[in-house]
Amino acid sequence: MTELGIYFTKRSINRSDVARKTGINKTRMSDLSNNPRTKLRVRELYLIALAIEADPSELFKEICKDYKLPKQ
Repeated sequence: MTELGIYFTKRSINRSDVARKTGINKTRMSDLSNNPRTKLRVRELYLIALAIEADPSELFKEICKDYKLPKQ
């Protein structure tokens, strides 16, 4: 499961509703939620935030919380 999938599960967000509201097809939404190798596009993240009435920057922080700069 991806960070987006975990986010949806924790908040009991219905993926089908999000897909319908955003225009992202159900297969893509499933991949974004379950397949860690699927890359989430910024446009998709923004549309998802609008659909679930979340602050896009907060959703971004939650989804990308494990990303760190490499040590130099």
